[in-house]
Amino acid sequence: MWTEALVFMHYAAALAVSVRVLLRPRLEPTVRLSWILVIELVPLVGILAYVLFGEIRMRGAEVETMANVRSRLSGLWQPSPEELKVLPDFAEPVIKANHATTGFAAVAGNRAALLPEDDSAIAALVEAIDGANEHVHMLFYIWLDDASGRAVAEAAIRAAGRGVKVRAIIDAFGSRAFGRSDAWAQMKAAGVECVEALPLSIPVIGGLFQRMDLRNHRKIVVIDHVLGFTGSRNCSDRAFAVKPRYAPWIDVFLAIEGPVVRQMQAVFLQDWMSYTGEDLGEMLRMTRPVTAPGEVAQVVATGPDERQGSLSDCMVTMIHAARERLVITTPYYVPDASLDSAIRTAARRGVDVTVILPERNDSLVVQATSEGFYYGLVSAGVRLMLFRDGLLHSKIITVDGRMAMLGSANMDRRSFELNYEMNMLFLGGDVTERLDERQQGYIDRARPIHLDEIRGWSIRRRLRNNLLALAAPIL
Repeated sequence: MWTEALVFMHYAAALAVSVRVLLRPRLEPTVRLSWILVIELVPLVGILAYVLFGEIRMRGAEVETMANVRSRLSGLWQPSPEELKVLPDFAEPVIKANHATTGFAAVAGNRAALLPEDDSAIAALVEAIDGANEHVHMLFYIWLDDASGRAVAEAAIRAAGRGVKVRAIIDAFGSRAFGRSDAWAQMKAAGVECVEALPLSIPVIGGLFQRMDLRNHRKIVVIDHVLGFTGSRNCSDRAFAVKPRYAPWIDVFLAIEGPVVRQMQAVFLQDWMSYTGEDLGEMLRMTRPVTAPGEVAQVVATGPDERQGSLSDCMVTMIHAARERLVITTPYYVPDASLDSAIRTAARRGVDVTVILPERNDSLVVQATSEGFYYGLVSAGVRLMLFRDGLLHSKIITVDGRMAMLGSANMDRRSFELNYEMNMLFLGGDVTERLDERQQGYIDRARPIHLDEIRGWSIRRRLRNNLLALAAPIL
């Protein structure tokens, strides 16, 4: 009797949760189907998984705070004189999609320098912090207590010691060890204002009110309103001590000057004001152009509290704009249906499409899931390259040699729906050429994978990959 009652209760709960999945708005059919299969086929665990990870839940007070902060900053925003009034034909749909998603316009007058992929990139950041006069704002998903992490921490301490206002945000999960380190404590003691974003709650209980895997994945540094750093690089050595067997980690990191730095500042201020309640709206100052016409740039920042669009929409629009050549670099390829389709369609309509992925991923699940997409990409005519010289962690898209996007976002649903991310679009100019060259360097250190190799995988491997690819909508 008790067994029958428990079985009945389980099926009743599974039915109720499945109905909830069907009634949720703005959910893709593939996502609904994946969750219903998990709920119905995996007893109890499927229901628990959906309760914890199936919905983008945020505490109402936090959502309201973030909305109020955005409203405050929007009210202070003044259009930049360098805002593009006439958009180039090839980039107009992309710029408009980005603007619709985030609200930032494309601005001219910027200068960007692509930093080396070795640890000298961090040395350049340290040098910039040592030259700060007014403020240093830093946000990193991962900050490690290694040589690079300590060098930046020491530079922050030196800056605070000479009267510079230093504010630092780390993600409470990605930088959990650094948040308990002596370096973090020393920064606080020296007067650096330190914040841990999205603190971890008690498992299960906390997950009923807010998903535990909502993370701030951004990488942002703004110095004195005029100089910014962003890209895919965290505050750590290339050796990446927490996962050394995948090293070196290969990243892209830019130093940026010009009006687009104000957009980076706005993203940082939104996070800081949301986490601390401190009103820093007066810091949203106009930033002068450094060169004319310079680089045209546009920030694209997204997060789970904003549902008007996603980086996937922006990337898809960018891919559709490709006419001759499309090169994509990403460490994690678990796309939504529209993104995967856009890439394959670009290849079928004659665009020279190259996708560069790491041959060995630090996540076995992501690795297998990505492999589930390989056949579709290669059969469509995509040149799929597997990077062999470490873990390729860069996130770059270049289109026709005249448009590029880079930043913190991976090509996966986590970046599109769960993480706070920041990418940047560039039009024409030197930086697009440099990013194309950087990606060619990745290709030179990669090997192609062909259909014959994919067909030759074992039945077990193909079953694993394709099953996980089916679950991609909920990963």
